[in-house]
Amino acid sequence: MDWIWYILVLTGAYLLGSIPTAVWVGRLFYGLDIRDHGSKNAGATNTVRVLGFKAGIPVLIVDVLKGFLAVKMITLLPGAPATPEGYVRLQLLLGILAVVGHIFPVFAGFRGGKGVATMTGILIALHPLITLICAGVFFLTLFISKYVSLSSLLAGISYPVLVIFVFPTPFLSMVIFSILIAGVLIITHQKNIGRLIRNEESKADFLMPRNKR
Repeated sequence: MDWIWYILVLTGAYLLGSIPTAVWVGRLFYGLDIRDHGSKNAGATNTVRVLGFKAGIPVLIVDVLKGFLAVKMITLLPGAPATPEGYVRLQLLLGILAVVGHIFPVFAGFRGGKGVATMTGILIALHPLITLICAGVFFLTLFISKYVSLSSLLAGISYPVLVIFVFPTPFLSMVIFSILIAGVLIITHQKNIGRLIRNEESKADFLMPRNKR
């Protein structure tokens, strides 16, 4: 029956997102749990901070792919919605399930990352140009402030602005999703926001090391 296949694919999107890339890389190759070190976040940035780029870049790539591939899993569904709005809604649902899996991974005790890289994968699959602009906001903010958290927040907040005002979408579900992205980033970065306000947030000097004289 079609509904059984739908359940399997939707569950698969969550399980795909649940792959705890940073946790597994840390345990398998370095004998440590990344969640016990640095910012204690199971994401690419903390992996680079603690283990270096050799470990962090593969983590970033896989985490982005989780969101991208989850959206593309719509091709596995029988009788996908005939209307464009219905199709987009199903793509978004698959992507959201992957993000939920990344934040609450069943394979790592439901303690995952903040979902930024996986969300990026979703955006690449849905809106490559808007994603490129958000990436520009991220790197410009990072260059100026050296705060990864602030860069992620501003890039995420710029997404609904672009979707609603700069590249208006005809899909209400896309508008709601873009707002949800900004909201999720704010929620998952609450501690970072507090540290930014108190001027206690760590700068990403490890990403842009200064030349030693």
